[in-house]
Amino acid sequence: MNKTHHEEADLDGAKQTVSGGTGEMFDEIAERYDLLNRILSMGQDQYWRRRAVKSLRIKPGDHILDVATGTGDLAMTIAKVHPLASVQGIDPSANMVAVGNEKLKGGDYERRVTLNIGDGQALNFEDNSFDGAIVSFGIRNFPDRLKGLQEMTRVTKPGRQVVILELSEPRKGPMAIAARTYIHHVVPRIGSALSGKKEYRYLQESIAAFPSAEQFKALMETAGLERVRVTPLSFGAVNLFVGTVKK
Repeated sequence: MNKTHHEEADLDGAKQTVSGGTGEMFDEIAERYDLLNRILSMGQDQYWRRRAVKSLRIKPGDHILDVATGTGDLAMTIAKVHPLASVQGIDPSANMVAVGNEKLKGGDYERRVTLNIGDGQALNFEDNSFDGAIVSFGIRNFPDRLKGLQEMTRVTKPGRQVVILELSEPRKGPMAIAARTYIHHVVPRIGSALSGKKEYRYLQESIAAFPSAEQFKALMETAGLERVRVTPLSFGAVNLFVGTVKK
């Protein structure tokens, strides 16, 4: 397999490790992950994913990579919206992938969606293998975000899109204080109560540690993406980043 040389970078957030951001941690909450997402996002997570999928500009016959696929929600959204496209999803959590494959069994998307265990920082695919790559609510868990972006760029065909959907702490605007209060205090308590685990305190910590939109945009450009644009969603609680692989 051809691989690019991953250069070190000093940009803030390029190598941000938060304790707990591992596949093993998510193994513990896999069974209730989908329910928790719906409740904690107040149902907005599905809307956010549809917006991200639209940004990929998928064409009939395209093959899309979904990194940090979790239980496959985004991969299945792509398959539903684009019935002539196929999706390869990877995730480091064996239990999350197992739950996703159970959801696929006997369904309409089973032949077009493949979910496997994999590391987004070391993709086991040839250069230019996909017609688009996406990660939703996962890149903040990467120990080396730059390497993850470089890998997604490497396996995506020139001229096609790499899309990142990620939670954020709004820093400005009338909803900023309310959003921060919800993230810091409500999310960990609801998550812990419903899952019986402490992993949802990590969610708050990882959001707070994530770079600003401008910093992350710069990181995408360092990874080899151009025309990067940032769209805040839900008063800035989520940011949608879209970059194009250089030709």
